[in-house]
Amino acid sequence: MEIRVSKEDLVNGIQTVQNAVSQKSSLPILSNVLLESEKGTLKLTATDLDIGICSTIPVEVLQEGAITVPARKFFDIVKALPEGNDVELSMKKNNFVTIKSGKANFKIIGLPKEEFPQLPLFEDKESVTVAQGVLKNILNLTDFAISRDDTRYVLNGILMAVKGDKLSVVATDGRRLAIASSTLPEKILTDRKAIIPTKAVQEVKRMLQDEGEVQVKFSENQVLFSFSDSFILSRLIEGEYPNYNKVIPERSSKEIKVSRDEFLSATRRANIFTDQDSMAIKLSVKKTRMMISKNTPYLGEAKEEIPVVYTGNDELEIGFNPRYLIDVLKSLDDEEVTFEVKDPGKPGVFRRGEDYIYVVLPMQLAG
Repeated sequence: MEIRVSKEDLVNGIQTVQNAVSQKSSLPILSNVLLESEKGTLKLTATDLDIGICSTIPVEVLQEGAITVPARKFFDIVKALPEGNDVELSMKKNNFVTIKSGKANFKIIGLPKEEFPQLPLFEDKESVTVAQGVLKNILNLTDFAISRDDTRYVLNGILMAVKGDKLSVVATDGRRLAIASSTLPEKILTDRKAIIPTKAVQEVKRMLQDEGEVQVKFSENQVLFSFSDSFILSRLIEGEYPNYNKVIPERSSKEIKVSRDEFLSATRRANIFTDQDSMAIKLSVKKTRMMISKNTPYLGEAKEEIPVVYTGNDELEIGFNPRYLIDVLKSLDDEEVTFEVKDPGKPGVFRRGEDYIYVVLPMQLAG
């Protein structure tokens, strides 16, 4: 293998795949990145066996070939190379790789391509095409509700469901539930459901842009997100996702209409006085105003009143974990939001048309 490539393109390729490099595997090859050159491109691939990421960049190919190199050292070398010069990579005998740029010259010992795990092919799988901006928005509205509790492994990811021309994404940690959906440009023939792990979700979000499309392909136990010059492959979480439809409350006649910015800012300020022993803030709701407060005896007290339109007949006091309100409020982009509440023992619900529902359980207020 012998190629010439711009430092900027090589750094971008490295940054795309680096999070899939295994940091603690007993298999040395998983600490390497696979470099494959052919027909004017260099393909970089990394995997930890749970997730695989591939990026293709334009290069001048003087001789085709393939080799794996230690990812961390390779990344460090390339980022340290002088600016303004192309990078020359060439493979020598005994798996030595030379890296030249300007007057800088490195040699690094690699391992043969044959030892690197082969990523599965998805050529015959049915695919779903989604606008990147749409998927980015859907994930931003849901992924914060993913459970971090390892004992509930099936909740450690998002549920992605495709039915006809509708794409839905669901996340829950048992105390809140977020569901976002969108209409696809084309119907698919077979309904699909897959639980995608948190790490894969984070990597997909990192690649998503506001423009362009992404193709999603499912196999029995894996999912592939394919972009124009890169792809992410991930194992799926096995298990049965809970029936989330059962916990979505019917619409309530008691609604709080409020400025999203004011609600978010006041909740953030009240959150200052919460700690592990005292998490709940209090919402005291009247017809035209809502008091957001937090009283922690050994810390102090925060109070703030904001204008609202409340459709309930009775005044209401209800407690919530402020973090669960902040997460959804900072993800929505509406000027005004509607928060449904029934009584202090029932969940609160944010709805946005037919494409978004966020359900959050209340907390008991201190007597």
